[in-house]
Amino acid sequence: MKTGIITTETYASHDTGPGHPERSDRVTVIINNLKKFKKKFIWKKPVNFERNFLNITHSKKYVDLIENSFPKKGFSNLDGDTIISPGSKEATSDAVGSIISAIDGVLKNEFKNAFCAVRPPGHHSERQKAMGFCIYNNVAVGANYLITKYNYKKIAIIDFDVHHGNGTQDIFYDNKKVLYISTHQYPYYPGSGSDKEKGKYNNVLNIPLPAGTTSTEYLDAYEHVLKKLKEFKPQFILFSAGFDAHKDDPLAQLQLTSKDFYEITKRTLISVKNDCNGKVVSILEGGYDLNALKESTEQHINALLEFN
Repeated sequence: MKTGIITTETYASHDTGPGHPERSDRVTVIINNLKKFKKKFIWKKPVNFERNFLNITHSKKYVDLIENSFPKKGFSNLDGDTIISPGSKEATSDAVGSIISAIDGVLKNEFKNAFCAVRPPGHHSERQKAMGFCIYNNVAVGANYLITKYNYKKIAIIDFDVHHGNGTQDIFYDNKKVLYISTHQYPYYPGSGSDKEKGKYNNVLNIPLPAGTTSTEYLDAYEHVLKKLKEFKPQFILFSAGFDAHKDDPLAQLQLTSKDFYEITKRTLISVKNDCNGKVVSILEGGYDLNALKESTEQHINALLEFN
């Protein structure tokens, strides 16, 4: 079986204005690079989805607020960093629809695993709050979709973005069906993610790392991720795949190389092979140096391809 690539042209309509680091080029460079290996993938577009899956993850009040916030022209701010424009409405919906499309594709055996190349990202979006470039929490909607539609009881979300996924942690802090694991630079934006934040059911594992952490140091720390996964025995893996821990990224100070994202992904898939049978969906979060992002996503997807 092949790897699914879920994407859509609407990502380019989410205009964040001049000079904003979360720009459409991020997805464009990924897609253009993956087209060189087009025969290895099954390409799929996001599906339309029932809005109640948003209301499970976010409050209905918040969803209504967002739906009414998209401007008719120009720009609007949801917070100091999170800018929206008229085209953001469809892009935001498609980002959520991509992870639902990917999950359905994996569970219907259309492809073995999948990567969603979409924007805006999602892991900073809390139940009732947009922040950090994020509007809806795409990966959290995916986890709740697995629970609600497919009756999954053990889902692991692995977040290797350099920033702590405060939104995902907030949404699942007291949900024993979801294990949230984050490796991130600390102390750093958004300020959360200490190792004392463990979740109501010991279902949160934060691995805070200092600025300057090297590849070797990171991979040593990642052994704690693998140990926790083996204890949890997940039925399905969701990656919050941010690539801003790369040494060339302008928004953080970890020192990973592009090849490290292959290693992170490979080690994860090996550790859970007997539990989830390779059922993995990954969705793009951060990553703001275009060349590093292009290389790192290719390495990540190479590991997904190997486990087909």
